[in-house]
Amino acid sequence: MIHTFLLRQTLLYARIGFHRADPPWALLDDIPACAITLNLLKETPMSITAEEKARVMKEFATKEGDTGSPEVQVAILTSRITTLTEHFKTHKKDNHGRRGLLKMVALRRKLLDYTKAKDEARYQDLIKRLGIRR
Repeated sequence: MIHTFLLRQTLLYARIGFHRADPPWALLDDIPACAITLNLLKETPMSITAEEKARVMKEFATKEGDTGSPEVQVAILTSRITTLTEHFKTHKKDNHGRRGLLKMVALRRKLLDYTKAKDEARYQDLIKRLGIRR
């Protein structure tokens, strides 16, 4: 039985031009380093950049220096949800990240409910500006 295994292994190595004494990675020596490229440019980010966050805060602020109003929080969450949704189009099995997405959606829903209870006009204006269905 061991003899049959060694015979098969020797035939395999002979077929690919590989000597038994050579290490397995010797087959990779003829591949140029430039042939192995990393596709980092097409990667979608998991979160928004600082510039994007500052832009959203400036656009949805109710007054100068406003960073914590419900409008700003909902807008930032919407931007993060959008980028995460794009991320999940390519990373379908990222269930840990999907849990974070669901938590963000729930938090956004709570903030929208709060805004609707306090001022219906602000709520309608916010969902219209963000393009959120409901």
